[in-house]
Amino acid sequence: MIEWRQRLPGAAVVALVATLLLAGCASGPSPDRAATRDAVPRDEPYSSRGNPDSYSVLGKRYTVLASNTGFRERGLASWYGNKFHGRLTSSGEPYDMYKMTAAHKSLRLPTYVRVTNLDNGKSVVVRVNDRGPFVDGRIIDLSYAAAHKIEMTGKGTVPVEIEVVGPDDTRTATRNSASSGNRSGRAMPNARWGENVFVQVGAFRDADNAEEIGARLRRAGLSTVSQSAGGWTRVRVGPLASADEFDAVRERLRQLGFHETTMVVKK
Repeated sequence: MIEWRQRLPGAAVVALVATLLLAGCASGPSPDRAATRDAVPRDEPYSSRGNPDSYSVLGKRYTVLASNTGFRERGLASWYGNKFHGRLTSSGEPYDMYKMTAAHKSLRLPTYVRVTNLDNGKSVVVRVNDRGPFVDGRIIDLSYAAAHKIEMTGKGTVPVEIEVVGPDDTRTATRNSASSGNRSGRAMPNARWGENVFVQVGAFRDADNAEEIGARLRRAGLSTVSQSAGGWTRVRVGPLASADEFDAVRERLRQLGFHETTMVVKK
Protein backbone atom coordinates (compact mmCIF):
# COMPACT_ATOMS: atom_id res chain seq x y z
CA MET A 1 0.00 0.00 0.00
CA ILE A 2 1.29 3.46 -0.92
CA GLU A 3 1.03 5.97 1.92
CA TRP A 4 0.34 9.59 0.93
CA ARG A 5 -2.87 10.47 2.77
CA GLN A 6 -1.82 14.02 3.55
CA ARG A 7 -1.51 14.74 -0.15
CA LEU A 8 -4.46 12.95 -1.68
CA PRO A 9 -6.61 10.52 0.34
CA GLY A 10 -8.93 8.41 -1.72
CA ALA A 11 -10.04 5.10 -3.11
CA ALA A 12 -8.01 5.81 -6.24
CA VAL A 13 -4.82 5.83 -4.18
CA VAL A 14 -5.51 2.43 -2.71
CA ALA A 15 -6.59 1.23 -6.17
CA LEU A 16 -3.32 2.30 -7.78
CA VAL A 17 -1.33 -0.92 -7.46
CA ALA A 18 -4.27 -3.07 -8.59
CA THR A 19 -4.99 -0.75 -11.50
CA LEU A 20 -1.41 -1.08 -12.69
CA LEU A 21 -1.92 -4.83 -12.87
CA LEU A 22 -5.52 -4.98 -14.11
CA ALA A 23 -7.80 -2.24 -15.42
CA GLY A 24 -10.47 -2.15 -12.81
CA CYS A 25 -12.31 -5.47 -12.89
CA ALA A 26 -13.30 -6.40 -9.35
CA SER A 27 -14.81 -9.78 -8.59
CA GLY A 28 -18.40 -10.51 -7.63
CA PRO A 29 -20.35 -7.25 -8.12
CA SER A 30 -24.16 -7.46 -8.13
CA PRO A 31 -25.67 -5.79 -11.22
CA ASP A 32 -29.12 -5.62 -9.60
CA ARG A 33 -27.78 -3.21 -6.97
CA ALA A 34 -26.23 -0.81 -9.46
CA ALA A 35 -27.82 2.59 -9.99
CA THR A 36 -29.59 2.89 -13.32
CA ARG A 37 -30.21 6.63 -13.44
CA ASP A 38 -27.54 9.14 -14.35
CA ALA A 39 -26.16 11.50 -11.73
CA VAL A 40 -28.07 14.80 -11.89
CA PRO A 41 -25.75 17.83 -12.06
CA ARG A 42 -26.34 20.37 -9.33
CA ASP A 43 -24.58 23.41 -7.98
CA GLU A 44 -22.44 22.41 -4.98
CA PRO A 45 -19.25 23.76 -3.38
CA TYR A 46 -15.90 22.28 -4.33
CA SER A 47 -14.30 19.90 -1.86
CA SER A 48 -11.89 21.60 0.54
CA ARG A 49 -9.64 18.53 0.74
CA GLY A 50 -9.89 17.22 -2.83
CA ASN A 51 -8.58 20.21 -4.77
CA PRO A 52 -4.95 21.04 -4.01
CA ASP A 53 -3.23 23.17 -6.64
CA SER A 54 -1.16 20.11 -7.48
CA TYR A 55 -0.22 16.71 -6.07
CA SER A 56 2.35 14.00 -6.74
CA VAL A 57 1.88 10.27 -7.37
CA LEU A 58 4.83 7.90 -7.92
CA GLY A 59 7.10 10.83 -8.73
CA LYS A 60 4.75 12.42 -11.26
CA ARG A 61 3.09 15.75 -10.50
CA TYR A 62 -0.51 16.46 -11.50
CA THR A 63 -2.13 19.91 -11.61
CA VAL A 64 -5.77 20.45 -10.66
CA LEU A 65 -7.66 22.65 -13.12
CA ALA A 66 -8.62 26.14 -12.02
CA SER A 67 -11.89 25.76 -13.93
CA ASN A 68 -13.77 22.83 -15.48
CA THR A 69 -15.64 25.03 -17.96
CA GLY A 70 -15.67 23.65 -21.49
CA PHE A 71 -13.55 20.61 -20.62
CA ARG A 72 -13.66 17.74 -23.12
CA GLU A 73 -11.25 14.81 -23.50
CA ARG A 74 -10.87 11.50 -25.32
CA GLY A 75 -8.95 8.45 -24.19
CA LEU A 76 -9.37 5.11 -22.43
CA ALA A 77 -11.67 4.59 -19.47
CA SER A 78 -11.24 1.90 -16.82
CA TRP A 79 -13.36 1.09 -13.75
CA TYR A 80 -12.97 0.09 -10.12
CA GLY A 81 -15.26 -2.04 -8.02
CA ASN A 82 -15.92 -3.86 -4.75
CA LYS A 83 -12.30 -4.15 -3.61
CA PHE A 84 -12.45 -0.42 -2.89
CA HIS A 85 -16.12 -0.19 -1.90
CA GLY A 86 -16.44 1.89 1.28
CA ARG A 87 -12.94 3.37 1.21
CA LEU A 88 -12.60 7.15 1.33
CA THR A 89 -12.35 8.99 -1.97
CA SER A 90 -10.09 12.00 -2.49
CA SER A 91 -12.99 14.32 -1.65
CA GLY A 92 -13.45 12.55 1.70
CA GLU A 93 -16.64 10.68 0.76
CA PRO A 94 -16.90 6.89 0.95
CA TYR A 95 -16.60 5.22 -2.44
CA ASP A 96 -19.85 3.50 -3.42
CA MET A 97 -19.41 1.25 -6.44
CA TYR A 98 -23.19 1.17 -6.96
CA LYS A 99 -23.52 4.92 -7.49
CA MET A 100 -22.79 6.96 -10.61
CA THR A 101 -19.36 8.34 -9.72
CA ALA A 102 -15.88 8.50 -11.21
CA ALA A 103 -12.24 9.45 -10.62
CA HIS A 104 -10.23 11.93 -12.71
CA LYS A 105 -6.69 13.26 -12.35
CA SER A 106 -7.27 16.99 -12.89
CA LEU A 107 -10.94 18.02 -12.83
CA ARG A 108 -12.07 19.93 -9.76
CA LEU A 109 -14.02 17.84 -7.25
CA PRO A 110 -16.89 17.39 -7.38
CA THR A 111 -17.95 17.96 -10.96
CA TYR A 112 -20.25 16.21 -13.39
CA VAL A 113 -19.24 14.72 -16.73
CA ARG A 114 -20.98 12.86 -19.51
CA VAL A 115 -18.97 9.77 -20.48
CA THR A 116 -19.67 8.28 -23.92
CA ASN A 117 -18.45 4.79 -24.78
CA LEU A 118 -17.08 5.19 -28.31
CA ASP A 119 -17.40 1.45 -28.91
CA ASN A 120 -21.20 1.54 -28.77
CA GLY A 121 -22.35 5.17 -28.38
CA LYS A 122 -23.86 4.60 -24.92
CA SER A 123 -23.32 7.36 -22.37
CA VAL A 124 -23.78 8.11 -18.70
CA VAL A 125 -23.56 11.23 -16.51
CA VAL A 126 -21.39 10.72 -13.42
CA ARG A 127 -20.26 12.78 -10.45
CA VAL A 128 -16.46 12.96 -10.27
CA ASN A 129 -15.42 12.80 -6.61
CA ASP A 130 -12.08 10.94 -6.64
CA ARG A 131 -8.58 11.06 -8.14
CA GLY A 132 -7.17 8.59 -10.64
CA PRO A 133 -6.53 6.53 -12.68
CA PHE A 134 -2.75 6.88 -12.44
CA VAL A 135 -1.93 4.75 -15.48
CA ASP A 136 -0.71 6.47 -18.64
CA GLY A 137 -3.37 6.49 -21.34
CA ARG A 138 -6.30 6.16 -18.91
CA ILE A 139 -8.31 9.35 -18.54
CA ILE A 140 -11.12 8.33 -16.17
CA ASP A 141 -11.98 5.56 -13.69
CA LEU A 142 -15.71 4.81 -13.53
CA SER A 143 -17.64 3.26 -10.68
CA TYR A 144 -18.99 -0.21 -11.31
CA ALA A 145 -22.52 1.19 -11.77
CA ALA A 146 -21.41 3.66 -14.43
CA ALA A 147 -19.25 1.10 -16.22
CA HIS A 148 -22.10 -1.40 -16.19
CA LYS A 149 -24.50 1.11 -17.72
CA ILE A 150 -22.30 1.80 -20.75
CA GLU A 151 -21.51 -1.93 -21.12
CA MET A 152 -17.76 -1.86 -20.46
CA THR A 153 -17.41 -4.11 -17.40
CA GLY A 154 -16.66 -7.15 -19.52
CA LYS A 155 -13.87 -5.38 -21.42
CA GLY A 156 -12.15 -3.54 -18.57
CA THR A 157 -11.14 -0.59 -20.74
CA VAL A 158 -12.92 1.18 -23.62
CA PRO A 159 -12.29 4.36 -25.62
CA VAL A 160 -14.49 7.20 -24.37
CA GLU A 161 -15.18 10.88 -24.72
CA ILE A 162 -15.83 12.84 -21.53
CA GLU A 163 -17.46 16.25 -21.41
CA VAL A 164 -18.20 18.45 -18.40
CA VAL A 165 -21.86 19.20 -17.78
CA GLY A 166 -23.16 21.63 -15.19
CA PRO A 167 -26.33 22.88 -13.50
CA ASP A 168 -27.41 24.67 -16.69
CA ASP A 169 -27.16 21.36 -18.55
CA THR A 170 -29.34 19.39 -16.14
CA ARG A 171 -32.36 19.18 -18.43
CA THR A 172 -30.20 18.10 -21.38
CA ALA A 173 -28.39 15.47 -19.33
CA THR A 174 -31.66 14.09 -17.94
CA ARG A 175 -33.32 13.97 -21.34
CA ASN A 176 -30.36 12.25 -22.94
CA SER A 177 -30.13 9.65 -20.18
CA ALA A 178 -33.66 8.46 -20.90
CA SER A 179 -32.75 7.01 -24.29
CA SER A 180 -30.21 4.47 -25.48
CA GLY A 181 -27.45 4.73 -28.04
CA ASN A 182 -25.94 8.12 -28.89
CA ARG A 183 -26.88 10.57 -26.11
CA SER A 184 -24.25 13.22 -26.51
CA GLY A 185 -26.36 15.59 -28.55
CA ARG A 186 -24.09 15.33 -31.62
CA ALA A 187 -22.80 12.70 -34.01
CA MET A 188 -20.46 10.31 -32.22
CA PRO A 189 -18.50 7.86 -34.33
CA ASN A 190 -18.23 4.34 -32.97
CA ALA A 191 -14.67 3.28 -32.27
CA ARG A 192 -13.66 0.17 -34.20
CA TRP A 193 -10.29 -1.22 -33.19
CA GLY A 194 -8.16 -1.91 -36.23
CA GLU A 195 -10.17 0.52 -38.36
CA ASN A 196 -10.65 4.05 -37.04
CA VAL A 197 -8.81 4.52 -33.71
CA PHE A 198 -5.54 6.50 -33.92
CA VAL A 199 -3.05 8.34 -31.73
CA GLN A 200 -2.60 11.90 -32.98
CA VAL A 201 0.97 13.10 -32.59
CA GLY A 202 0.34 16.70 -33.57
CA ALA A 203 -1.19 19.24 -35.95
CA PHE A 204 1.18 21.35 -38.04
CA ARG A 205 0.77 24.51 -40.11
CA ASP A 206 3.90 23.63 -42.05
CA ALA A 207 3.19 20.59 -44.26
CA ASP A 208 6.93 19.95 -44.67
CA ASN A 209 7.31 19.80 -40.90
CA ALA A 210 4.43 17.33 -40.71
CA GLU A 211 6.07 15.15 -43.36
CA GLU A 212 9.38 15.24 -41.50
CA ILE A 213 7.67 14.10 -38.30
CA GLY A 214 5.84 11.36 -40.18
CA ALA A 215 9.07 10.14 -41.76
CA ARG A 216 10.77 10.05 -38.36
CA LEU A 217 7.95 7.95 -36.93
CA ARG A 218 8.03 5.55 -39.86
CA ARG A 219 11.78 5.09 -39.39
CA ALA A 220 10.94 4.13 -35.79
CA GLY A 221 8.64 1.41 -37.10
CA LEU A 222 5.31 3.18 -36.60
CA SER A 223 2.57 3.25 -39.21
CA THR A 224 1.46 6.85 -39.85
CA VAL A 225 -1.24 8.69 -41.75
CA SER A 226 -1.57 12.41 -42.44
CA GLN A 227 -4.76 14.42 -42.87
CA SER A 228 -4.87 18.01 -44.09
CA ALA A 229 -7.82 20.32 -43.43
CA GLY A 230 -8.26 23.99 -42.64
CA GLY A 231 -4.60 24.79 -43.19
CA TRP A 232 -3.41 22.15 -40.71
CA THR A 233 -1.76 18.78 -41.34
CA ARG A 234 -2.44 16.21 -38.63
CA VAL A 235 -0.02 13.34 -38.14
CA ARG A 236 -1.48 10.17 -36.64
CA VAL A 237 -0.28 6.67 -35.82
CA GLY A 238 -2.61 3.79 -36.57
CA PRO A 239 -5.14 2.43 -36.97
CA LEU A 240 -4.70 0.67 -33.64
CA ALA A 241 -5.88 -2.89 -33.12
CA SER A 242 -6.59 -2.81 -29.37
CA ALA A 243 -6.31 -0.90 -26.09
CA ASP A 244 -3.03 -2.70 -25.45
CA GLU A 245 -1.63 -1.42 -28.74
CA PHE A 246 -2.87 2.08 -27.87
CA ASP A 247 -0.87 1.93 -24.63
CA ALA A 248 2.21 0.53 -26.37
CA VAL A 249 2.15 3.19 -29.11
CA ARG A 250 1.78 6.04 -26.63
CA GLU A 251 4.71 4.68 -24.62
CA ARG A 252 6.82 4.39 -27.77
CA LEU A 253 5.92 7.96 -28.73
CA ARG A 254 6.96 9.17 -25.28
CA GLN A 255 10.31 7.45 -25.74
CA LEU A 256 10.67 9.34 -29.01
CA GLY A 257 9.92 12.64 -27.28
CA PHE A 258 6.23 13.05 -28.17
CA HIS A 259 4.46 13.56 -24.84
CA GLU A 260 1.30 15.46 -25.81
CA THR A 261 -0.58 12.83 -27.82
CA THR A 262 -4.33 12.31 -28.01
CA MET A 263 -6.77 9.60 -29.06
CA VAL A 264 -8.64 10.25 -32.30
CA VAL A 265 -11.63 8.29 -33.60
CA LYS A 266 -12.15 9.03 -37.28
CA LYS A 267 -15.70 9.26 -38.61
